[in-house]
Amino acid sequence: MLYNNAPIRRQDRLLDEQAAYLLLQQGEYGVLSLVDPQGRPYGIPANYVWDATSGLYIHCAPEGKKLQCISQHAAASFCVVGATRIVPAQFSTAYQSIILKGQARLGLPPEERKHAIELILRKYAPDHLEIGLKYAQKSFYRTEIIRFDIQEMSGKSKNIPQ
Repeated sequence: MLYNNAPIRRQDRLLDEQAAYLLLQQGEYGVLSLVDPQGRPYGIPANYVWDATSGLYIHCAPEGKKLQCISQHAAASFCVVGATRIVPAQFSTAYQSIILKGQARLGLPPEERKHAIELILRKYAPDHLEIGLKYAQKSFYRTEIIRFDIQEMSGKSKNIPQ
């Protein structure tokens, strides 16, 4: 995975690589942007988990528009926005964000799907892991996992003192 801020126009607003990885790890959700089978853009918010290497996992139903899009066009982007703060007196917003470019993958082996579900549960329901794993086992056949292989990432931020 390449961390590349070179294309960013506002070089004074770069998010350093360490802060970008922290946002990727701690972000609550992101927006998955795809191309639908008719060639139109399609973006949808999604919970995710980063595998701490080069990919994200997103869970969803085993059918639907996301999966149709990915089946036709694997290229995708994913955007995570961290904490924001509107600063009315300066007509501005303090923020952190990252944009990931990559490929969305379907049809993962069962063991990888189970691993992804456990990572998701550890992130979003760490105090309910045991019950969550039992629930996931019962509903495993009704769950699809998308693996988003990150090829490139960039990040921006605007810090405004309070």
